[in-house]
Amino acid sequence: MKSIAVFSIKGGVGKSACAVNLAHAAATTGGRRTLLWDLDSQGAATWLLQREPTPGQKARAALAGEEALPGLVLHTDFPNLDILPADRSLRRLEGDLAQSDKAKQLKKQLKSFTESYDRILIDCPPGLSELAERIFRAADLIVLPTIPSPLSERAAGQLRQELARGGINRPALLPVWSMVDARRKLHRETVSTHPDWPAIPYSTAVEQMAVHRAPVAQFQPNSPAARAFAGLWAQVEAALLR
Repeated sequence: MKSIAVFSIKGGVGKSACAVNLAHAAATTGGRRTLLWDLDSQGAATWLLQREPTPGQKARAALAGEEALPGLVLHTDFPNLDILPADRSLRRLEGDLAQSDKAKQLKKQLKSFTESYDRILIDCPPGLSELAERIFRAADLIVLPTIPSPLSERAAGQLRQELARGGINRPALLPVWSMVDARRKLHRETVSTHPDWPAIPYSTAVEQMAVHRAPVAQFQPNSPAARAFAGLWAQVEAALLR
C-alpha cells in the first residue's frame, strides 16, 4: 500500500479537484483498490463524490484513536474507489493534535488499511500545521498543486524548505502546475521555468465537477483536463515505483 498526500500551503489551487481525479484514475485506469481520505473539514472531495458523512460520525474522534477508522469508510459509485469522508469535527482536530504525543499515530492508521487498499489519496487541508507535519511523516509522496502565480510559487517554495528541514525521512515531492491558462502571459512564462512539471489546464470541465459531482473523466473523458489528470496519475505511479 502506498499513500499520496495532495497538499498545498495555499488554498484555492485546485487541491480537492486534483485529489478526486487522481483517486478516480487510480481506481479505474490504474485498477488499484483506492481509498480517498478527505481530511479537509470543508469536505469538498466528499461532496464531489456525492457522499455525506454518516450522521453522528466524528472523523476527529477516529483520528484520535477513539473510534475505528475502517468503520467510517463509504463506497462510491465507482469500482475500486472508497472514501473516508470529512465532517465538521475536523475543524477542532488541530487542538487535539497539539496536546497529543502520538506523533506517529497517523502513519499507524494508514498501515491499518494495508490489506484493504493499494493506494490511499489524502486530500489535506491547506497550511503548515501539526496535522501537516504528521502527514509528512506518514505519506510516501506529496503531490503539490501550484498555480503559475507569484503567491502560489512562494507557497511551493516554503513547502520545499519545510520538507528539506525534515531530513531523509521526508516523502518525495511531485509539483504540478494547476489551473494553467495558456492565454495569460504570466502563466506561460511561469510554466516555462519548470517545463518538466505536469500541468493541469484551466478548464470549464474541472469547474463542471461541481455541477455533475463527479470526476472529469466520468462526464468529459476526452477533454484536455481528463487527459491531463490521467497523465498525472501515470507520473504519480512512476514516482511511487522509484
